[in-house]
Amino acid sequence: MAFLNGFKKNLNRAGQSIMQRTGNSDKTADSEFDEEFTRFKTLEKSLINYQRKQKDTWIQLEVSMTSAQTRIAQTIELFYDDSNPMGQGGADYKRVMEKLDEEAKTDLDAAFRTTVLEPFGRFCSYFPEINEAVKRRQKKLLDYDTQRSKVRKLIDKPSEDPQRLPRAEQEANMAREMYENLNSILVNDLPKVVELRVPYLDPSFEAMVKSQLRFAQTSYEQLEGLRRHFPPENENDQRVDNVLQQMRELTICGNF
Repeated sequence: MAFLNGFKKNLNRAGQSIMQRTGNSDKTADSEFDEEFTRFKTLEKSLINYQRKQKDTWIQLEVSMTSAQTRIAQTIELFYDDSNPMGQGGADYKRVMEKLDEEAKTDLDAAFRTTVLEPFGRFCSYFPEINEAVKRRQKKLLDYDTQRSKVRKLIDKPSEDPQRLPRAEQEANMAREMYENLNSILVNDLPKVVELRVPYLDPSFEAMVKSQLRFAQTSYEQLEGLRRHFPPENENDQRVDNVLQQMRELTICGNF
């Protein structure tokens, strides 16, 4: 019996919705709700898109950078043998880059997922529940508009049964009360959900920036430790000039 009642209500709502779209029935307008719901849907779309796009992109970029540097380090190491003064520098550079690459794949990835992706996911997990409440509101609104239409028709064309109009008015009042109660909750709570994005998501962005900073500082410290393998800058410049001069003196260079 409950199933039949629910089925009948859904049919009535569908019919009322069609009549409203064709202009054959009254439709309650609520600009305040429409405005708040639009703001909520904008937030929902933005966060879900961000969550979908950033799920792997940011970490992939970081890992791609360290992986590329690791491949460069592996190539540089092949330039030297154990007898070359720079051989140890090439080996140390490779070791440092492999360590940073591993940290990017593990520590940085874990920090990003814990501080950014998971909080975003928890925030977005409330959206389906809110949308369900909006659907319930829409159903109650259709019920209310249906009852209002019945009352108006009975006023325009009175029934032979004098009790039909009072019953219809009572049902309309009950439908209005149910709709307004749910509508009031949504109008009050939707702005709160939108405003909560700032205190909730700000720490996530702060944590993301801090994790990047920490990784950058670690990278700098590790790479700075390789400075001992290189001569002072002015001496290094002189060495480069000497190599270039030797290249100019090659026969193959002199022919062009």
